[in-house]
Amino acid sequence: MTITEAQNEVDNWIKTYGVRYFNELTNMVLLQEEVGELAKIIARTYGEQNCKESDKNFDMADEMGDILFVLICLANQTGINLEEAFAKNIQKKINRDKDRHINNPKLK
Repeated sequence: MTITEAQNEVDNWIKTYGVRYFNELTNMVLLQEEVGELAKIIARTYGEQNCKESDKNFDMADEMGDILFVLICLANQTGINLEEAFAKNIQKKINRDKDRHINNPKLK
């Protein structure tokens, strides 16, 4: 699935099941909430905290899917084509960082 197809899929889901998009502020808060849930899983899986019993049913892939869904909602409702935005962002990183990481002795 392309990013554009994903944007269309989310839009169709919203129009079919979601009634309407939540407003941009609500979606921004929901995005932060979903990122927090992913952060909690990563902190307990790779960090020094151990999992509580209630954490054992969390699914990292599902949380990433939730983040992507809400991000796509924000893009759709603000008129952003994520494929174009991502392509521009990658090019910016290539131009800005083409030598930065290769020459970083901390990464060798």
